[in-house]
Amino acid sequence: QVQLVESGGGLVQAGGSLRLSCAASIRSFSSSTMGWFRQAPGKEREFVAAITWIDSSTIYRDSVKGRFTISRDNAKNTVYLQMNSLQPEDTAVYYCAARRPIATMTQDRSLYNYWGQGTQVTVSS
Repeated sequence: QVQLVESGGGLVQAGGSLRLSCAASIRSFSSSTMGWFRQAPGKEREFVAAITWIDSSTIYRDSVKGRFTISRDNAKNTVYLQMNSLQPEDTAVYYCAARRPIATMTQDRSLYNYWGQGTQVTVSS
């Protein structure tokens, strides 16, 4: 059974940093594209970043480029999201997601097969 468990959320002031972690119990983690999404109150869940299994290439939504970095440690079955220069508009529940093995990288949340429960990130002004 696949499980994704996020951690690292919390309350931070604008300009601060947080590092989210997602521990994945996926047997083929090293062959899985991983992504981070977020959902603010009253809004749809939106793509934040993804990292491919092929060569750890990454993609980001425009508003986080240069501030957020997604990375993975295949030895630990963990994906990270380093978030710097946080702004109040980054406040949301952040979700880790995984695609089935060998699948390509995408921003389309409907193509991700497994989801974590989410971790709250709150940025105060």
